[in-house]
Amino acid sequence: MASTEVRDDVAKAASKADDLAGLEAGLDALDAVQVRRTPVRQVLVQKVLPPVVAVALVLIVWQVLVWAKVTDDYKLPPPGAVWDSVSAMWMQGTLLEVVWTSVSRGLLGFLLALAIGTPLGLLVARVRFVRAAIGPILSGLQSLPSVAWVPPAVIWLGLNDSMMYTVILLGAVPSIANGLVSGVDQVPPLFLRAGRTMGATGLRGTWHVVMPAALPGYLAGLKQGWAFSWRSLMAAEIIASSPELGLGLGQLLENGRNNFDMPGVFLAILLILIVGIAIDLLIFSPLERAVLRGRGLLTKS
Repeated sequence: MASTEVRDDVAKAASKADDLAGLEAGLDALDAVQVRRTPVRQVLVQKVLPPVVAVALVLIVWQVLVWAKVTDDYKLPPPGAVWDSVSAMWMQGTLLEVVWTSVSRGLLGFLLALAIGTPLGLLVARVRFVRAAIGPILSGLQSLPSVAWVPPAVIWLGLNDSMMYTVILLGAVPSIANGLVSGVDQVPPLFLRAGRTMGATGLRGTWHVVMPAALPGYLAGLKQGWAFSWRSLMAAEIIASSPELGLGLGQLLENGRNNFDMPGVFLAILLILIVGIAIDLLIFSPLERAVLRGRGLLTKS
């Protein structure tokens, strides 16, 4: 009888060992899938080729419209005229300077908005009274066109960089704060209870539990905050043009309009678009992929 019980215990132990081995094998298989890399050729075909083809099609359609004489040449210049403007600014050494003037302002203003919007968003998300008092104001500010802040900012601060940064902050801070509030609201209560059980309360709980769990919503708020920063800056540069501010992309666009220089206008528009796309591809897209990969939602890179 005793030997039978021993054999049963041995069989149960062996069965449990087999189950654990199967579980470990399954986890190893999942890990093996996550570390697999996408071939370079496939990346080029899937991610690089489509935008290149799209740009080529836009240029072809643009040139066809010019050849078809759908409007006067001074209203719709050919792509070659815009390229001549690029070449002229490059030869003069002003192209990169103009781009950097706006990019440096936009990035610094965005970092300032990040430093203000993040704690503000946490405060609104975690304190009910603050949410009831400030939450609707943040939503209203987010829907307010940033160009509306340019006239009062000029009156308050004058034509200087402080005015530019003020407009950027007023446009970007509400988006960053609301994005973080949305991310915190989507954190499962189970995570918070588990964190409190393990002693993660107060600032420690915010840093180790709330922020990592709210990261997807927070990242979406950051992307929107950058979009608002860039659009706010362009509006401020277009309206508040001054030699003391230097020549940025917004001023370049406004100068083209004042001089009836349509190639210059198209050049400024294209540069503004290229900078926006480049920031998304170089900063926010890698961050988004890292977040998705960390949550097991992206198995290939």
